Amino acid sequence: MLERLAVILAAGQGKRMKSKLYKVLHPVCGKPMVGHVLDTVREIGVSRSVVVVGHGAEAVQSYLGPSAEYALQAEQLGTGHAVKQAKDLLGQEKGTTIVICGDTPLITAETLEGLVQLHESRGAAATILTAELDDPKGYGRVIRDASGAVLKIVEQKDCSPEEDAVREINTGTYCFDNAKLFAALDKVTNTNAQQEYYLTDVIGILRGGGEQIEAYLTDDVSESIGVNDRVALSVAEGYMRERIVRKHMLNGVTIIDPSSTYIGSEVVIGSDTVLYPNTWLHGQTQIGEDCVIGPQAEIENTIVHSGATVKHSVLNEAEVGSSTSVGPFAYLRPGAKLGEHVKIGDFVEVKNATIGDHSKVSHLSYVGDAKVGTNVNIGCGAITVNYDGYNKSITEIEDDAFIGSNVNLIAPIKIGKGAYVVAGSTVTHAVPDNDLAIARPRQENKAGYADKIRARAKAKKKRSE
Repeated sequence: MLERLAVILAAGQGKRMKSKLYKVLHPVCGKPMVGHVLDTVREIGVSRSVVVVGHGAEAVQSYLGPSAEYALQAEQLGTGHAVKQAKDLLGQEKGTTIVICGDTPLITAETLEGLVQLHESRGAAATILTAELDDPKGYGRVIRDASGAVLKIVEQKDCSPEEDAVREINTGTYCFDNAKLFAALDKVTNTNAQQEYYLTDVIGILRGGGEQIEAYLTDDVSESIGVNDRVALSVAEGYMRERIVRKHMLNGVTIIDPSSTYIGSEVVIGSDTVLYPNTWLHGQTQIGEDCVIGPQAEIENTIVHSGATVKHSVLNEAEVGSSTSVGPFAYLRPGAKLGEHVKIGDFVEVKNATIGDHSKVSHLSYVGDAKVGTNVNIGCGAITVNYDGYNKSITEIEDDAFIGSNVNLIAPIKIGKGAYVVAGSTVTHAVPDNDLAIARPRQENKAGYADKIRARAKAKKKRSE
């Protein structure tokens, strides 16, 4: 098998995006476009990937890091000029080189594999990925001879009327014999309407030298979409979302309303899980089997183990144990780690806290910077008071403890095993195992005093009139 190489073109500024964010870093289903492209070429066994950067080079390199090599195109003088910047890195290599744009996130590994296999099986010098469009305006046309052999590619602005009528377009993705690619690039000139060095001219140069040129026609036109503005970005997002949702459904996930379900490209979901409408799953989220997620759930970079339920809630960088229920209207912030069979109810917020198996925080509570044991009950309105304006402190609640409603636990503090904290207490000292803590003033009733308050209020109102 020939070595596979890749040149990813990511040097264009992307002015039509009208954005401070560099074009290829705009996300599609949660991942920057250039990340989709790099992952796809790596999926088919590319051993070296060179990303050609220009505008926004530092941002692209910061995102991709050591997963790619980089070549700088300091001046944007066309696609041929861009590819030529990779010569110092790849010029001496032997094998098959894929050239692909960093703003084409919808191209699949299956299509690239088919392109490469056709290229190598035919012994071609170059193979073009093409598509047929009803309206090919704006795309370079693939020109064939009477026998169907590829002659050349002509850019839209350089087309004759006959060429302009051709519906087969160049998607901007190619395979080349690496040595022949860089030899032909040395012969490319900028004698065209744009005065740029076109990569497409390599096809004519190779053809003129008697080399074999092939074309691989994709049957999925959506894969040819290049994102140049926010409209195209939205279209790409729609196609990608549909593709992701379909994949999960075919893998055994029930999605009640695919049109209102948003799943990131790297999300993992187990079989027999049900996703209800208006569910958003982002980042590196992993959902186990037999879960019920939604409606109205937003989950990011979170692990939800099998059998858990999450409804009307927001989870970010958290972990939910198996058979645990979250919500409605709960908020799990970074560092929240729930054990098995835990209940987190309505309007409960958990941050940087572990909650042991079979424990309950049923409603209207805040648990932050805490270690909660197993079989603990935290009552309505209970709060771990973890921040004094300068430092965060830890609250420990050991197994089988009971925290009554409207309790304030002033951290740092430890509540022992089986301890009981009476409702309405503000607790500032440790509670030993199996002790009962009560920290509230003794109630005092003043006979008839309510009538005096009302009489005083009426007199004041009368004087003001």
